[in-house]
Amino acid sequence: MIMTGMGDDGPKGPLELKEQVAYTIAQAEGSRAVFGMPKEAIMLRAVERVVPLEAIESVLQHACREI
Repeated sequence: MIMTGMGDDGPKGPLELKEQVAYTIAQAEGSRAVFGMPKEAIMLRAVERVVPLEAIESVLQHACREI
């Protein structure tokens, strides 16, 4: 999960994880402090879901139930 940060080094990890069949999400632009890393991850298609901060908990709970 990428929530905030600057630069483009952060998305490399989620991209590698997604390629290994991991579930990846990023915090949506409207609910972030800094959108640099989430934006880069989205542009790399390294995340499956982009969600606002207030939805992250329920998205993670739902994903955990599916495992």
